[in-house]
Amino acid sequence: MKDQGRSTRRRTGGRRRPKRDKRKHELGSEPTETQVGDQKLKTVDTRGTNTKVRAITAETANIATDDGVVAAEITNVVENPADPNYARRNIITRGAVLETGEGTARVTSRPGQDGQVNAVLVDE
Repeated sequence: MKDQGRSTRRRTGGRRRPKRDKRKHELGSEPTETQVGDQKLKTVDTRGTNTKVRAITAETANIATDDGVVAAEITNVVENPADPNYARRNIITRGAVLETGEGTARVTSRPGQDGQVNAVLVDE
């Protein structure tokens, strides 16, 4: 888990050696890859007395239309610019394009961070 923090290389390309190992509170966590399926949430403790709700699987998306917000069933993931393999595995992230009962929609929320799928309709 060395991805977070300062680069291990200097501006000149030389190697930068750490003065100490990481502390437990500095570690990150594995990404929550939200999939299409029956609604399943997980609560995670964060720093302070705060919590995050992670969506493990999601079946509905809140879609913003001209008439208002509609909850529509998610059929599958059409494309995901984050990773082409995510679309094949039906993983929902921010920016993913979903096929829903209301039509094609792009995800605007971060389901792995806030536990719900919000989206806007895409004009085709």
